[in-house]
Amino acid sequence: MSLTEDRLSIFALGGVNEIGKNMYVLQYDDDLIVIDCGSKFPDESLLGIDVIIPDITYLLENKEKIRGMIVTHGHEDHIGGIPYIIKQLNMPIYATRLTLGLIERKLKEHKLHVSTKLHEINSDTRLIFGEMSMTFFSTNHSIPDCLGIAVDTPQGTVVHTGDFKFDLTPVNEQYADIHKMADIGRNGVLVLLSESTNSERQGFTPSERIVGEHIMEAFAKAEGKIFLSTFASNVHRLQQVIDAAENTNRKIALLGRSMINVVDIASTLGYLRLPDDMLVDLQDIIQYAPHRMVVLCTGSQGEPMAALARLAAGNQRHVEVSPGDTVILASSPIPGNERYVARIVDNLFQRKANVIYGSGTVTGMHVSGHASQEELKLMLTLMKPKYFIPIHGEFRMLHQHRLLAEAVGVEADNIFILNNGDVVDVTDSKAYQERKVPSGNTLVDGLGIGDVGNIVLRDRKVLSEDGLLILVLSIAKADGKIVSGPDIISRGFVYVRESEGLLEEVHRITVTTISQLQESPSNQWGSYKQALKDAVGKFLFAQTRRRPMILPVIIQV
Repeated sequence: MSLTEDRLSIFALGGVNEIGKNMYVLQYDDDLIVIDCGSKFPDESLLGIDVIIPDITYLLENKEKIRGMIVTHGHEDHIGGIPYIIKQLNMPIYATRLTLGLIERKLKEHKLHVSTKLHEINSDTRLIFGEMSMTFFSTNHSIPDCLGIAVDTPQGTVVHTGDFKFDLTPVNEQYADIHKMADIGRNGVLVLLSESTNSERQGFTPSERIVGEHIMEAFAKAEGKIFLSTFASNVHRLQQVIDAAENTNRKIALLGRSMINVVDIASTLGYLRLPDDMLVDLQDIIQYAPHRMVVLCTGSQGEPMAALARLAAGNQRHVEVSPGDTVILASSPIPGNERYVARIVDNLFQRKANVIYGSGTVTGMHVSGHASQEELKLMLTLMKPKYFIPIHGEFRMLHQHRLLAEAVGVEADNIFILNNGDVVDVTDSKAYQERKVPSGNTLVDGLGIGDVGNIVLRDRKVLSEDGLLILVLSIAKADGKIVSGPDIISRGFVYVRESEGLLEEVHRITVTTISQLQESPSNQWGSYKQALKDAVGKFLFAQTRRRPMILPVIIQV
């Protein structure tokens, strides 16, 4: 698709009307930049799928116009898709120091780090790609080194906030650059793209420092081992756990691959202050008294294979939750994960642990990294955009953000709520939305990217629900008579030894069906399998009310 001259286009390829896999595209004439490239985890309907990434059909069709990818921060929903996209479409990546460290680790795992150009940027960087000039401003979030982006074009300035909140007492003393935001707004903002995650929450999001106070209080009271589970990427929270452990004379052991990776990268790059000899290997915990140990682990969302779930089930080799130990879930359950978290909490109570859990606002062990309503209105007021596009949220969040924008003076007709694939074009400094580009989900399963479609997922669903029945028989080419078989193999359908009568009838129906096909000279070999599926399937449904996948294997001899 070619664009007319002097047209600015804003594409949403992921991250609107959904949580996760954020990706946006800005294009002016023949210059195109990508903002973020996230992933999200599948739900129960996507059996066997590892992650979901954005559909990049449009980018592949316009790869000669791509000048680079700008990454706002290092969370999975902004960097998780990068290795999979780079395999198909290599491009230079621009990000802050910590974000680059996290990206580079991912690229190394996929053996892409040598071939990918990584460029470090900060809030003072200026990038120029054709007619587009980019400057940056610092923001607060639940991970260090977050940036918003201001893109100057001949049509006007486009601002992308990234994920943000206004934390006036940040743990790492990286303050949001409110003065620079105000300057950008004074110079005129044509279009603002602002995140909407907490647009339904009133007031201001509390400072992360509040969590540190509650962690310190819990550490001081705890008598046995302390297990604290949180998002590995929340480096501010990890620092406060380290500080509390130091103040209560405890050592820290790390549990969970992502926790180990983030602590390694953040401490190496100077984003975590770790006292000497603070970290101990997990297998060495037995050498320390219980009141001297903290285990920092992943799994606060109840993920079945994560570290906390294994601890709750007693399946961790080197350490166990003992009666009197304290377990802290320093998070709030993401909607949909409540039942998984509840199951783990039940298991921990059965192990007679003291468990601090529930909504972060109740326990004090978690605050959001996203702006609430008053902060969203502050961003809108600072930027004073002519046009507004709420991003990063489900439809109800985008809708609520629209109401906030109207409340601070943005005209209702100048607000665009998009779906993925929608395009906002700007000509003569006027924005309009009339077209779409290809978009959607690309499913990653193992090494396969996009090779699992609806048919495969449907088959997996059938197999998971009703199982598989395989019919193996040999048929003579000359006369179509059965030479051997049929042998019947059941997997996930019925237990053979307890269903002999049922399977004997399947055997009889198979033989009868083949005999009938023999008598019809018009039948081709290809029709034998379908006839067997129909006959056996009809019988099994009548007897069991199940529809297993029936796989006839016919060998011609």
